[in-house]
Amino acid sequence: MDTTEVMFERRGHLGAILLNRPKAINALSEAMVDGIRAQLAAWAEDPDVAQVAVRGAGERGLCAGGDIVALRQAAVDGQPEAARAFFEREYAMDAAIAEYSKPYVAFMDGIVLGGGVGVSAHGSVRVVTERTRLGMPETGIGFVPDIGASKLLSEAPGELGTWMALTGEMISGADAIALGLADWYVPSERLEELARALETEPAVDAVRKFAVEPPEPALLADREWIDSCFSSDDPVEIVARLRASGHEDTAATIESKSPSSTFVTLALLRRAPGLTLREALAAELRVGMALFSSGEMVEGIRAQVVDKDRNPSWNPPTLAEVSRERLATLLAGGEGADDDAAAGQGPAGGAGDGSTEAAGRQDTAGKDA
Repeated sequence: MDTTEVMFERRGHLGAILLNRPKAINALSEAMVDGIRAQLAAWAEDPDVAQVAVRGAGERGLCAGGDIVALRQAAVDGQPEAARAFFEREYAMDAAIAEYSKPYVAFMDGIVLGGGVGVSAHGSVRVVTERTRLGMPETGIGFVPDIGASKLLSEAPGELGTWMALTGEMISGADAIALGLADWYVPSERLEELARALETEPAVDAVRKFAVEPPEPALLADREWIDSCFSSDDPVEIVARLRASGHEDTAATIESKSPSSTFVTLALLRRAPGLTLREALAAELRVGMALFSSGEMVEGIRAQVVDKDRNPSWNPPTLAEVSRERLATLLAGGEGADDDAAAGQGPAGGAGDGSTEAAGRQDTAGKDA
């Protein structure tokens, strides 16, 4: 199963996975996703493999996400089905990791973004370090936090997951533990020793030998204002609360993201509690492909990664201009919306559950906020 992009090796009782695209911070390709899923299935049946561990090659991080440049090229080439196939296979891999029958140890060292969260945060033994920088930056490229992140982030304390999803900000290893995205804090200088210990010792026993108490999570100090501002189901109201409470920078950050992505991301988060992981992944696929097909994600990748002008032309360009009709259409997967959900052309409001928390505000409120 070895390829140049991902390598597999059995070391003692450990099945070792190495993501091997260091120049791309180990961004996931379709071949990598297929290889990991197939190898996990084989190791699940191998009595000589007691546990599995995934690491990233190089010094920069575990994984920077999926290969979004390749996904954009598929759209440019008129092959959107290639993008759908990648996401379907990636999400199947994520579900397989979450349901794996043996301990799955993730070395979440350095950069861990998007698909990198999927290949790690669904594991049963998740290790972060002082170098961990974890994030879901998808609203900045016209997409949604996927790989099951709508469920993972909806389960974070208070509104910390909502803050993370809408701002795209990266968090530390200590913050990741506080948000429920990781379990253990191990100094990066001890990772090689940990990897060797996993060859002969049970996963939790090995990790416990090298784990230390994490630093105080910095994000928890901001929880009061985050909970207060981000508890709304309406992104326009969230931005207004941020400005009213003096958090102008956070408001501006949200407004720099795709307005359509911001609305559907909040809706997915509000709907995620009570869903299974597979149900959350199905919803993310439906909405994500609608954004991809609409051109929003293609434009976001162009602006942020390809041309790097950092000046995307979002459609529509502001949060206040996202209509209930557009929101409902995207949530339905681009297949149209029912009459009730799509009624009205004004600002969407109440994105979470079809309620209209912000319906009473004036149409100009979002512009003035």
